Amino acid sequence: MSLHVVDASVVVKWFFPEIHSDAARHVLMTAGQLISPDLLFPEVGNTVWKRVRRGELAADLAERLVADISKIGVETVPSRALLVDACALAVHTGVTVYDATYVALAIRLDATLVTADQRLERSVALHAPIARHVKLLQALA
Repeated sequence: MSLHVVDASVVVKWFFPEIHSDAARHVLMTAGQLISPDLLFPEVGNTVWKRVRRGELAADLAERLVADISKIGVETVPSRALLVDACALAVHTGVTVYDATYVALAIRLDATLVTADQRLERSVALHAPIARHVKLLQALA
């Protein structure tokens, strides 16, 4: 069974119709085992909150949506266990520590991080040993 790390940019697309949502759902259905740092849930929750603040989503619907999100079939790893590696990656590549946490997990597990974040993918593309662990969602569709 294949193992894939997914970040918040992919998981959000499971719940909101956005560009590449079909590709994100395809990953959900076919990628095998999905794993993420536990940072995933606050990041996705923050996206829901932003949509409420912008008036794009009603608060009661947001509450139900967050409850559904909390039940998704993604195994999590404590971010604390990834922090040292994530900080080193962030310094080396220029990506945020948040993004580097996902990358650190993919490297540690010799897995692929699936992301819709083109900026993240471009930032690590210059570092071949790291870049091989990061794939754009759009490229998998």
